[in-house]
Amino acid sequence: MAGTSKLQANKEIALDFLKLVIVGQIDEAYKKYVDLTGQHHNVYYPAQFKALKQGMIENHGQFPDKQFMVKHVLAEGNIVAVHSNIVLKPGEPGIAAVHIFRIDAGRIVEMWDIGQPVPVDSPNKAGAF
Repeated sequence: MAGTSKLQANKEIALDFLKLVIVGQIDEAYKKYVDLTGQHHNVYYPAQFKALKQGMIENHGQFPDKQFMVKHVLAEGNIVAVHSNIVLKPGEPGIAAVHIFRIDAGRIVEMWDIGQPVPVDSPNKAGAF
């Protein structure tokens, strides 16, 4: 049972981190959950979490009303994956995103994120979700 509770705790850390970031509480999200000595793998920023944090602050300034809709959360060991729809502007289909976290002792020590714009006229009628 302890393994299950650890997986659930890791899921909650990943979800709360993302929810805080989406609403602009980025400093709080990093203070609560990120080990700043860790690394991320977003190809648009240097590998330090400090650089990614600044990018998140800038993104929130550009899209303060973005929406975050969780579709799936998977966990195995110390890895959590969150599949979501992020809508930057109301009325747009948004981005299909996957955030993958490696969590150690309640802190995010490594993070990957990938996203794909959701096309308005996709030939796949099942959609991205």
